[in-house]
Amino acid sequence: MKALVIYCHPNAESFTAAVRDVVLGRLEAAGAETRLRDLYADGFDPVLSGAELTTYTDAPANRAPVEDQLADLEWCDTLIFVYPTWWYGLPAMLKGWLDRVLLPEVAFHMPKAEGETIRPGLQHIERIGVFTTCGASRWLTFLVGAPGKRTLLRGLGFLLHPRARKVFVAKYLMDSASKDDLSDHLARVGRGMDKLIGKRVLRREVPAQ
Repeated sequence: MKALVIYCHPNAESFTAAVRDVVLGRLEAAGAETRLRDLYADGFDPVLSGAELTTYTDAPANRAPVEDQLADLEWCDTLIFVYPTWWYGLPAMLKGWLDRVLLPEVAFHMPKAEGETIRPGLQHIERIGVFTTCGASRWLTFLVGAPGKRTLLRGLGFLLHPRARKVFVAKYLMDSASKDDLSDHLARVGRGMDKLIGKRVLRREVPAQ
């Protein structure tokens, strides 16, 4: 199992960081190979520039600005997002990661003929996990349409393996949560990770020569 964790939060001491730590802990316990991308700590630039837009569909030239990110994306078979929900959707930093990294001829293939739609390009990814926090209630989030969840599980999900395992765990009413609520939620995150991982993939020990 090769897991790429995309973590997005500007506060190193946030509750979202605690969620991230549970995710990483479960991956380590399962013996997974893991790569963490901390978008704020890495100083990721979320802005799709005019220059990048001019080569957006020009593969492989479009890869150059984000080649390091693409190496991780093409390496993994499991993709996990940990972030806060702001205004019912993805933080600008994370949306910018999608804009710049999920490129044509990488994440999806462009139409070949008039009237065709895009085709999936990430079918090597067999699991996607989404772990988020929301200030709003569950009912209000879904009344609005839960655009963040739809973007990742439906929009991005369409590009993955057709039978990809999908897990979504959200903490609603984050701003009024008690310590017990938060503790219970971290336990839910752990259970969500267990569901996402499925059978544990333990590293094989190399016999001594």
